[in-house]
Amino acid sequence: MNGLYALKPWYADRLSGLRRALAARQVSPDTLTAAGVVCAAGAAAALAWLPAPLAALPVAVLLAGRLAFANLDGALARDTGRTTRRGSLLNELGDRAADLLVIAGFLPLAPLWLVAAAAFAATLPSWVSLAGAAAGAPRRNGGPVGKTERCLLAVVAAASGWAVPVLAVVAAGSAVTAVARAVWVWRALGQPETAAAAVGAVAIERAAAAERGTATERDAATERTVASEKSVVRVAEPASPATRRRPSPAPSPRPSPLPPKPARGLPLDTGEVSGGITHTRPQTPADRGTQLRGTR
Repeated sequence: MNGLYALKPWYADRLSGLRRALAARQVSPDTLTAAGVVCAAGAAAALAWLPAPLAALPVAVLLAGRLAFANLDGALARDTGRTTRRGSLLNELGDRAADLLVIAGFLPLAPLWLVAAAAFAATLPSWVSLAGAAAGAPRRNGGPVGKTERCLLAVVAAASGWAVPVLAVVAAGSAVTAVARAVWVWRALGQPETAAAAVGAVAIERAAAAERGTATERDAATERTVASEKSVVRVAEPASPATRRRPSPAPSPRPSPLPPKPARGLPLDTGEVSGGITHTRPQTPADRGTQLRGTR
């Protein structure tokens, strides 16, 4: 029993033109998710502050926008190839925040305990669906009181002022929807093909994680190799002894083979030897006379 969720394909076809226009303008799917949360907050404000007949139109318009953005964000991500795990997480958080904001609009109109019970029950169907998907079952949507039915009930409360009966229906119907989804997921997980698909999905995820770890190790090893190569200091090898050049000794002055010539004019006479050095002096005419007398 899918309830109004069965109309989702028809509703998605009506939004195909808008989806193409958003894709052409490169609008981010995350922006559409945020816009859906803003619409839910506006509907809650209109429900809380406007009287019953006047609140119906703004609440209906804003909740229709909330459902449209919830449909467009995922479809736009698939059409443009921008599906990411972070985008899926943001989509789920946006849906839960939008549901809680709409129910928070009943705070001035109903007892606090009933608002809290309806808020808690409204999140149960999504918890069951996410738990089943994590276990390997297909994602289960729809039900007696799903997201679309809760938005319709909020419009009814805005138009009639029956806040307490509407909240009671939301709480009870959401609990029934959660139980119905849990039964469906339980049966799906018991089927052999579902179990095999779950095991295969786990194996694929583990293989992908191992591949990511291997790639990380390869990158780390490459970085270490590059770092080690950069840290090597290349030192020039010393030259071999055969190729070494010794400095050439400075040429020593050669001693003159001939004694110094005496000065012209006067013959030299040998003098006294002092300290190993012979002192000579020029001969005078008296010396020459003495020498001539001795030889006569």
